[in-house]
Amino acid sequence: MSDQPNDDLRDAVQFHGHLCPGLALGYRVAKAALRELGAERPQDEELVAIVENDSCAADAVQFITGCTFGKGNLIFRDYGKHVYTFFNRGNGKAVRISEDYRGFEGDKRFPELKKRQEAGEDVSRDLDLYKMEKAGAILKADEKEIMTIQPVTDLPPHEARIHGSIRCARCNEKLMESRGRVKNGKIVCIPCFEKE
Repeated sequence: MSDQPNDDLRDAVQFHGHLCPGLALGYRVAKAALRELGAERPQDEELVAIVENDSCAADAVQFITGCTFGKGNLIFRDYGKHVYTFFNRGNGKAVRISEDYRGFEGDKRFPELKKRQEAGEDVSRDLDLYKMEKAGAILKADEKEIMTIQPVTDLPPHEARIHGSIRCARCNEKLMESRGRVKNGKIVCIPCFEKE
């Protein structure tokens, strides 16, 4: 990875709000996925990304690949793993990328800084320096040091579907009809369904 900041990295940082290890990892993952899939950032649903965490990395994946929740081609699976699966509908290629960076293992600085912060000490400067150091290490590391890339033979998820809207019989707010639940013989939204 070059020492010169790329325009798309700078833009991803602006999108996310700051540079941190998670954003750096997501950036590297997304760039590797585009390369492996022989793709550029698409305008629509040509690519699909499945993210298995809701960390800062997901923002970089979203920004660099153009996969978004609104288009239905960014899918979140709450597994708490730094694993990312990408599909290119145009050429049928797919890859699964898992984070394998060992630069944090055995490093006690972050837990110590968090402990001091929880005790009321202002460690914001030290935390910022720590995060910048780790982000820089991820950006400069050889790709094989931070991720494992494997081909995938699964089919991509279905393209996004547009569903009709209905009103909740209890709160009267609109909801996607496919998300309605039946309670006491009436169709209600999930929050109203879950209320006692």
